[in-house]
Amino acid sequence: MSVLSHLQNTVASTKIQDSERTAIDSSISSLSYKLSSYFDSIESKFVFGSYDRRTILRRSKDANSDVDYMVVFSDGSSWKPQTLMNRLKNFAEAKYSRSEIYQSSPTVVLELNHIKFELAPAYKSWGTLYIPAPASDYSDWISTYPNTLKDALNEKNRNNQYLIRKLVRLMKYWNVLNGKVYSSYELEKYVIDKSYWLCSNLKDYFYSAAEGLDTWNLPQYKKDKVNRLKEIIDKTKEYERDDMPYSAESEIKKVIP
Repeated sequence: MSVLSHLQNTVASTKIQDSERTAIDSSISSLSYKLSSYFDSIESKFVFGSYDRRTILRRSKDANSDVDYMVVFSDGSSWKPQTLMNRLKNFAEAKYSRSEIYQSSPTVVLELNHIKFELAPAYKSWGTLYIPAPASDYSDWISTYPNTLKDALNEKNRNNQYLIRKLVRLMKYWNVLNGKVYSSYELEKYVIDKSYWLCSNLKDYFYSAAEGLDTWNLPQYKKDKVNRLKEIIDKTKEYERDDMPYSAESEIKKVIP
């Protein structure tokens, strides 16, 4: 084993397996059918977020992994977000009465035994989607472009030896192990936006991404976790320079077990 092989094995273990994806896709199809049969005011509905981008972690690695599902109401512009969230909550209670259902603004959470859905209300106007706005405490609307990050990820992945998607999952796994120092979205966007000079394999990309993490706006306890990651990477690289691969692998396992 080596640091590289350990990271490769670890990132492979974070990926949703085909059987899991089949079960989730079946639940998505069922959800879509139930929404269509319950509402007559839905313009469109679709999966977005990390499941759509294939950067989601399997639930054994992140118990809070979820599937983001947008429900676009044809009359949504006439209402405030809470009205549409109430509609989604009523739908979930009617169609999934045995599941755990609750509001977690700006979504309604539907927790099944194998996956969690976050139902996001939206409406479309002149081709632009609108979702509840964080700045208004989700009481008003803001425009959104859900495919922007997906398109950027696909391009970045193609231009970087198809390692960026794996890197995103590896960084998310570290993030989960540390109580989510960053939000999953901001961490993924950081990985996509970053430049990776002279990186040739997953280990190089991981080192580069970890060493570039910004801590200036974090509380001290989160800064400590990022600084520990950087210190362990420094020590791992020192072992590698000294031709001590087993020590290097043991060291990196302190942050990526």
